[in-house]
Amino acid sequence: GIVQFLPSLLLVLVTGVVADRFGRRLIMALSTVIEAGCALVLLYLTLRGLVSPLPIFVVLALFGMARAFFGPASSSLFANLVPPEDFGNAIAWNSSAWQTATIIGPVAGGLLYGVSAEIAYAVAALLMLIAALLIFTIPKPAQQSATDKPTMETLFAGFRYIWSEKIVLGAISLDLFAVLLSGASALLPVYARDILQLGPWGLGLLRSAPGVGAICVAVWLAGHPLRDNAGKIMLGFVAAFGAFTVLFGLSTVTWLSIAALAFLGATDMFSVYIRETLIQLWTPDEVRGRVNAVNQVFVGASNEVGEFRAGTMAALIGTVPAVVIGGIGAIAVAGLWAWLFPALRQVRHLNSRH
Repeated sequence: GIVQFLPSLLLVLVTGVVADRFGRRLIMALSTVIEAGCALVLLYLTLRGLVSPLPIFVVLALFGMARAFFGPASSSLFANLVPPEDFGNAIAWNSSAWQTATIIGPVAGGLLYGVSAEIAYAVAALLMLIAALLIFTIPKPAQQSATDKPTMETLFAGFRYIWSEKIVLGAISLDLFAVLLSGASALLPVYARDILQLGPWGLGLLRSAPGVGAICVAVWLAGHPLRDNAGKIMLGFVAAFGAFTVLFGLSTVTWLSIAALAFLGATDMFSVYIRETLIQLWTPDEVRGRVNAVNQVFVGASNEVGEFRAGTMAALIGTVPAVVIGGIGAIAVAGLWAWLFPALRQVRHLNSRH
């Protein structure tokens, strides 16, 4: 995970500028082709029986580099294609598709890998190449490309805009600290084995429950977009995210743990929906790539550092206290952010600054 995240962090000043200066469809297609190439290299290594960690880590780093360029371009292109009044609906459907893929993808990959690793890598490469071709079927967007001369000032334009726009800063940092404190996914194997006494199938249910909850909410939001009080709703659901984390941490009953994780995923989906809509619609197109590059790093950091925090705390004070304290921390963050960012709390309509 960290090997794939580091390129986003190290290249954050470059990936956003590229997304703002060049065609976003082309960036996405080239990134996807590189990802397909990584799968083909893994196929080659497997066929040759080369299992040394070093080449695998190099491939993963290259894959992470491709993802680092793909993310800002893809998020920014989304706002170029969808009218503001329909953007929330599009975010909901996109999130639903992504969550479905995160559930089905590992299962399909595992089944293919069970047949043979070679088939798994070959199918992955083929699907990525098809995806790269399909990207060019997307209508050419009316992108407002940055035309100013590249300088240190333009490289840091994304950071500067986020700092100046307190609503965007509040939305991004709220997710960063809430997930960093309350992330419990790294401890699911411990809960399945030691607390709930579950086998591999039980662990699979625990891992898929948040995604199922998120899909249900995303589909509901697609037909029932938020009309008012978006800021208060976001803060409230972040607090609820922390509360369901506490419930999961304390539960010793399988069905209650699965339900808590499903509601945890559902509340997180509300937060993601509002945050992504705010970031895309409240950011000028000429700096949107740079802002999305920073947001991508924040999201990746919250996941990676959050898992490290959970594992370290579990080793020091125990698994249950680590999860419960993290959930309480997320609730505290929601309350603190409501005070620190009153403009975020007062946001009413997602597609309007009024």
